[in-house]
Amino acid sequence: MPMRSTLAGLVAALLSSTAGFSADMPAPTPVPPPAEPCKATLIGPAYGGVIKANPTPTCFAVGALGDIYVGGALTGYGYVQNNPFPAAFAPPGSTADRAGRFDFSNLQGWVQKPEGMFQFYVQGGGYAIPGLGIANYSSITQTDLLFTPLPVAFGKIQINDAWSVQGGRMPTIIGSEAPFTFQNLNINRGLLFAQENVINHGVQVNWAEGPWSVSVAGTDGFFSGDITWFTGNVAYKIDDSNTIGVNGGVNLGRQNAFAQSLRYQFATPGFQQNSGIFNINYTYSNGPWIITPYFQFTNVERDVRVGIFDTASTYGGALLAAYSFTDNFALAGRVEYEEQTGVRGSGTTSLLYGAGSNAFSVTVTPTFTWDRYFLRLEYAHVELGGITRGNLLAGTLGTGFGRDGNKTSQDRYMVETGITF
Repeated sequence: MPMRSTLAGLVAALLSSTAGFSADMPAPTPVPPPAEPCKATLIGPAYGGVIKANPTPTCFAVGALGDIYVGGALTGYGYVQNNPFPAAFAPPGSTADRAGRFDFSNLQGWVQKPEGMFQFYVQGGGYAIPGLGIANYSSITQTDLLFTPLPVAFGKIQINDAWSVQGGRMPTIIGSEAPFTFQNLNINRGLLFAQENVINHGVQVNWAEGPWSVSVAGTDGFFSGDITWFTGNVAYKIDDSNTIGVNGGVNLGRQNAFAQSLRYQFATPGFQQNSGIFNINYTYSNGPWIITPYFQFTNVERDVRVGIFDTASTYGGALLAAYSFTDNFALAGRVEYEEQTGVRGSGTTSLLYGAGSNAFSVTVTPTFTWDRYFLRLEYAHVELGGITRGNLLAGTLGTGFGRDGNKTSQDRYMVETGITF
C-alpha cells in the first residue's frame, strides 16, 4: 500500500474518532455576563412631578461594597404672601411667619447602595418644606425643628426578588405628596399633607410581585420617638398608565397631646400624633399627562388622660395634575378641599382651623426644565370657612390668618430654581 494512502486513512480515522467523542460530550454551561456596572434601580429619592430623577447618576465602585451612587439637590426659593400668621404661633427660638422671604429650599445630598442583599440610603442637609395654610419659617428653623440635618437614613435587607426589610429614619408610606419640594408637582405642600406624618423612625417590611406591592411598618408616627404607630400601603398597577392604592395608619398607643418635646413640636403635632388616617389614591401617568386624585379621612378619639377633650375628624379630597407641553415646559396644578367635624367654637381639639372649620385651596405651577436645571413659578390661594374668631382687646387670637387670626384668605406668590443631580 502506498505511504500516502496509509497516512490519509490514518488521518480520516482520527478525525472520525474525534467527531464521535465531541458529540458525546455535554455542551458547556454558558457563563452569565457580569452585571452591568452603575445601572441599578435607585432606592430614592422618589420623584412624582415634572422634575425628573437624574438618568445618569454619579456612581463609584467601592471595593467589596459594590457600586455607590451619590446625588443631591441645590435649590432656592422666594415668596410674598398676605395675611401671615401671628408671631405667637412661631415655635420657641424662631422668627415669626413673614410676608416675604428668600431662602434655600434644598441644600441636600444623598448616598446609596441599591444592589445586593444589604443596601442603604442616607440623605442629609438643609431644607424647607413650605405648606399651604400653615406658617412658613426659615429653612434653618425648619431643618432644626423638623427632622434634623439627617432627615432620611435607613438600611435595607433584600431577602429575594419579592421580599425586603428596612429600618431606620424613613419617608412615610402614607399620602400622595413627598416631603421635599423637588419631588413634587408643586412647590408648596397641600392642605391634606398637613394631616399626614412625613418622616418617621421604625421598621418596614415590603413585598412586591407582578402588579401588586405591599408595605407594612411599625413607626413613631409624627417623629415622636415612641414606636406606637402601625401603617400600611397596598398598591395595584392596573397597567402601565394606571395605579390605584390604599394606605393609612393608626397610633396603637397614646401620647400626651401637650407634652411633646419642645424641640420637635413642629414635627410632632399632639392631636395628629394620636390620630388614625386612611387614604385612597389613584394615579394616571401617560405621555404628557400626570393625574392624581385622592381622598383622605383622619380621626382623633377623645381621651382626657392625654389632653384630648373632644373627638374630631377631618374629610378631604385633592386633585393634582400636570401636562407637559414640551420637553422643557409643563403646567401643574392642585385643587383640594378639607373640613373638620364639630360645631364652630364648641371644641378644643383642632385638626384644621377649629371645630366646624373648612379650607379650600387652588395652586398653579408652571415649570421650565433644562437638563438638570429647573425654574418654576407658583400662585396659591387658600380660603377658610368656619374659623373661630378672636378679640385682641380680650387678648385672644382667632384660628385663621393674619396678625389677629381673623382673616379667612391667603394668597402666596412663589418662585423656585436650582439643580438636581
